[in-house]
Amino acid sequence: MARLHSLHVSVGVLSISGGSLLLLVNNYGSSPEKDFIPHTALGILLLIIAVLLAYAGICCSLSNAQMFSSLCLTISALWCGSGLVYILVGQGVLQPTELRPSLVPGLAAFTLALLFIGGIVVVVKKAVLALIAIGISLACAHQIAGLSAAGFGQSATAANYLLVFLVGVYFGFGHLLSTITDGKVEPPGTGLERKAEMKTEQNQGCSDAVSVGLVMNLLSASVLACPLLGVVPQLSVGHVPWLWTAGVFQLGMCVLFYRGMDTLAATFYGFTALLKLAEGYSALLSFYSIQPFSPVPFPVVFSVLFSILALFSCQKSLLEGLYLLFYAAYCIAIAAQPQGFFQRGTQGVQGAIFVFSAGMLLITTFNMVSTTMIPTGQGYFKDLVTRIQGLTLRVHDKELHVPHLGYSKYADAEVLGHACSVLAAFAITATVGDRNPLSVLVLPWVVAAGGVLQLLCGSVAFARGKTFESTVFILYGVMWAVWGLTRYGGLYGETRSFNVAVGIISFMLFNCLVTAAALFLNVAWFAYALTFQLILISFLLDAVGALPYGYDIAVTIIFGLVSFYCFLAHIFNSTFQSPQIPLGKPLVKLSGVGGGADICPHVPARKATSVQQIAEIMKNGGICGMPTDTVYVLVAACNRPDAVVKAYKVKKQAQDRPMSLWISSIKQLEPVRHLLSPLLLDFMEAAWPSSISMVIPRGTWMDIFGLGDAAKHIGTPQSIAIRNPDCSVATHLINLVGPIAVTSANPTGEADTTHHNQVYAKLGKRVDGVLCDGPSPENIASTVVDCTKIETGHIGFFRVGLIPKSKVLQIFEEVQKRHIHGQTNPAFEYELQLSDTQRDNS
Repeated sequence: MARLHSLHVSVGVLSISGGSLLLLVNNYGSSPEKDFIPHTALGILLLIIAVLLAYAGICCSLSNAQMFSSLCLTISALWCGSGLVYILVGQGVLQPTELRPSLVPGLAAFTLALLFIGGIVVVVKKAVLALIAIGISLACAHQIAGLSAAGFGQSATAANYLLVFLVGVYFGFGHLLSTITDGKVEPPGTGLERKAEMKTEQNQGCSDAVSVGLVMNLLSASVLACPLLGVVPQLSVGHVPWLWTAGVFQLGMCVLFYRGMDTLAATFYGFTALLKLAEGYSALLSFYSIQPFSPVPFPVVFSVLFSILALFSCQKSLLEGLYLLFYAAYCIAIAAQPQGFFQRGTQGVQGAIFVFSAGMLLITTFNMVSTTMIPTGQGYFKDLVTRIQGLTLRVHDKELHVPHLGYSKYADAEVLGHACSVLAAFAITATVGDRNPLSVLVLPWVVAAGGVLQLLCGSVAFARGKTFESTVFILYGVMWAVWGLTRYGGLYGETRSFNVAVGIISFMLFNCLVTAAALFLNVAWFAYALTFQLILISFLLDAVGALPYGYDIAVTIIFGLVSFYCFLAHIFNSTFQSPQIPLGKPLVKLSGVGGGADICPHVPARKATSVQQIAEIMKNGGICGMPTDTVYVLVAACNRPDAVVKAYKVKKQAQDRPMSLWISSIKQLEPVRHLLSPLLLDFMEAAWPSSISMVIPRGTWMDIFGLGDAAKHIGTPQSIAIRNPDCSVATHLINLVGPIAVTSANPTGEADTTHHNQVYAKLGKRVDGVLCDGPSPENIASTVVDCTKIETGHIGFFRVGLIPKSKVLQIFEEVQKRHIHGQTNPAFEYELQLSDTQRDNS
């Protein structure tokens, strides 16, 4: 893992060096009359480097290198936005004279952002990152000066990029060399102080994603505030790359926040991504000489959602709650003026957001790396709630988002998913009238909120194993996107089509299945699916030209209100443990597997307390599913014969697939070592722990495990398979309960179980508990070795699995050589000296 992280750091630094070299050469070689590198080629190369930087930044974010991750992602956004602008100029979409007003707002935002990051990095004494951040910040500032006065600032820009290039090349190649040689060759200053870095950053959560998200807010605010300040004439198509780059990066940060188990932050940056996509859409319309019109109802609804989110975000810090209120005010400003983003009032609010975002960026980044924290108002919300009777806050840790059936790397996305349904529903209540459908700002809200973000929420729900929720969000996301593009994207035209009606009928049939499935979940989901069916009916009636007056508005408002209730319930219930906003019980219950009955404990295998809980269940006669070094297995304690019999009957074990015996170490065979072959014991010592099962002769040595009559279910009348797994969870559990009887966690004849969710799905209520560890590390079973004739110097193979045959034979040959030279296992050496009489008496 550390080696992989080092490679990601090297990729990031060398990508920064490559981009700096590209801009260095272009600035040195260009003149006011001619560019050294054509704009299109320059833009494409910058985009390629930006993609590499984004990859390195995300990988380093997952490795807790948060400061470096923030720097990589910020520079990636800078070169992505500027690269797209260069491509537009090179392709003739923008005139060369429009290059300055297109680049300046973005460059100004990144100049300030990188200056803040560089200054804070100086405080924590990370010289390389400081030189890179401050160097690129100064380069952006000189580039703005060069755009303002032809020929001025290009040399200074190139000089700054030269500094960044030299630093990056030295550090990047030095760090790569150190990684390749495992630290044997390490140039001075190229090693990362991982321990110090982890000490300051390990408890900061997704602070790097917060920093990058704030930089994107700073970027969009700069673009919209510049026309107000007279820096650029007006919002134009040249600003679309900056705005959409900010929107796409914030969608990425939204996913990172879900991975960081921060639902509130993920929802906020999902909202701000929508705003940036809509701002970019409005700027794009200016290219077609279309004046955008903002309908009033929708932005007001958006401001209500921002206000509620701001209230609940106060539990993190009062400063964050106050910051979200600026966006509530921004939505009100959009609703108050029909020209939306082009109006002075809206741009003025963005100016205030620019200032506040800069302050938030400075505070957040400083708190991310410093042991001395700037106060942000944490704890006041909790203190207030504790004084209110009847309100109990939830403990906000990763266990809050653990799925009912096990472990997930992502938090719940229902809050954002239902909020997007609210936005899409109220957006289509706007009346187009005689206007061009493209001019009415409905398309970005329906397609981006109802489509793109719903698909994102569906993907997150799928990653959490929530089949129904993911199906709903993905299906509705596709429907919103298709209908939005058809109705408000100019594809519908003035005619009604039977072909469109057929497509809508197909969606209605799918939604009928969703509605039926919702009966088994709860009342809220049933109402959500049923009211969306009413919207689909309005789409169908509109497609065939038979829509009653007011029907579409009525059903969309009903669906919007149901979605708002679900949004409020999920955000409230995830914050407070009591009371809870009711979502209702299942309207229909089924008996049997998963039919609303009580589900056995599904606990994360990564926690020692979980293993102890499963151990207690097994000590009391229960059978449980357990992860191993191969696939999931069903286990029972050998000292509970009733549990062994139960596991055998649950599995409906075939005679050719008997149960096996597992131990945590060879020490558990200590009481019967005199009954086993010294060569066999040495072979066990050399081969275990591993994915090797050994078939050995049955004997009286099995009596010590307390199997009683249940011993007949383990192995065959002549032999038994025994194994010591190479899995810390399995060995810890066996240490707690003693040797265990094991069989595969699937009915006989079915495929092996490779995920904890499959254990309960296949075996149902007959299982008393499941240790959850996600997907199996391997989908191949163990290697089964025949050791029944090991004394003759030969072993056979019943099955070759994860461990290859050559490896097993190599281990056995080494053990044989030691025995030939008299080097037996010291622990069993004295056994060779026992006489046959002593052996029989024992």
